Amino acid sequence: MKFIDTAEVHIKAGDGGVGCVSFRREKFVPKGGPDGGDGGKGGDILFRASRHLSTLLDFRYKRIYEASRGAHGLGARKTGKSADDVTIEVPVGTLIRDAVSNEVLVDLVEDGQEAVLAAGGRGGKGNVWFATATNQAPREFEQGIPGEERDLILELKLLADVGLVGLPNAGKSTLIAAVSAARPKIADYPFTTLVPNLGIVRINDGETLVMADIPGLIEGAHLGKGLGDQFLRHIERTKVLAFLVDGMSEDPVGDYNILVHELREFNAYLLEKPALVVVTKSDTLAPERLKEVSQLAFPEPAEVGKTVTPIIISAVAGKGLDQLLESLAHLVREARVESDDPAL
Repeated sequence: MKFIDTAEVHIKAGDGGVGCVSFRREKFVPKGGPDGGDGGKGGDILFRASRHLSTLLDFRYKRIYEASRGAHGLGARKTGKSADDVTIEVPVGTLIRDAVSNEVLVDLVEDGQEAVLAAGGRGGKGNVWFATATNQAPREFEQGIPGEERDLILELKLLADVGLVGLPNAGKSTLIAAVSAARPKIADYPFTTLVPNLGIVRINDGETLVMADIPGLIEGAHLGKGLGDQFLRHIERTKVLAFLVDGMSEDPVGDYNILVHELREFNAYLLEKPALVVVTKSDTLAPERLKEVSQLAFPEPAEVGKTVTPIIISAVAGKGLDQLLESLAHLVREARVESDDPAL
C-alpha cells in the first residue's frame, strides 16, 4: 500500500430546503390561513478519526465530498426532512487546515474524535411565519440557506512514543525489526525506507511503546532535499527522539550534528524533546574502534556545553538492546506524565 500523508479535498455541506407556500383547505373553512412548513436542514460534513486507517490514500481518488440538501417544506406546517450528514473517516493523527487561510481547524488525535467542518444550511421559513393582521394570506417564503463550502488540506502526522532519526543506512529499519514485529525493507543502499514504519515494542514488564522508523534524512532535508520535509513532520508528534549514528561512519559526531541542524531548521522545538544518541552496528567494529566510538562526546542540543554519552548497540547481534529499550521506556514514561508537549 502506498503511504500518503497529505491530501487536498473540497467539501460542500447541504443547502437548506425551501420554505413552503400553502394554505389550509378544509371543509367549512373557506378562508383557511397559511400553513406552509419550513424547509429541512442540509447535511453537515464531519471528519472522524479512525485507528483502522493509516494513510490518506483514499483522498487521491476522491477529492470532492458533498452532503444532500434538506427537503422542502410541506403544507399543514410540516417541516421538510433534514438531510443525512456525511462522515469522512481519516487516520488518527490527521491535522486539517483551511486551504485558503492555512488556519488549523482541527487536530484529530484520538480514535473516534469528530469535528464538523462544514455545517449544513438552515431550512427556509414557510409562509406561516409571514402572516400578520394586515397580511393574512402571505405568499412570502424563504429559500434555504446555502451549506458551508471550503477547501481543506489534510496532513497526517504519525503518533509514536519514539522517533528514530538518522542518516540513510544508519540502521533504523534493522533496529525496529529487531525489537518489534514490524518488517520494513532492509538493504545496504541509501533510502531503503521510503515511508515511515510503526512498530509496537514490548518491554520486559509488559509495558509497550510505539516506535516510528522515519526515512533517512540528509543535509538540506528541511529544504525538501532527499525525502526532506515530507517526513520531518512525523517527528513532531513523537514524545522521545533517538538519534541513530552509524558506528562505521568516518565522523559519527559530524553525522549527528547534521541531524541536529536539520531538526533545528525545520522546527527548533524538536530539540527540546527528550532524546538519546545511539551508535549502531557495533558488531562490525574492531575493539579499538569500538572503544573510541564509545568515548565520543555528542553535544546536547538544548544545553550548550553539555554532552551526551551514546548507547552502543548492534541490532543484528542483539547487543545493547535491553539498555536502549530501558532508557527509552524511562524517557517515554516521563514524557507521558508531563504531557505538556504542544507538538503532540
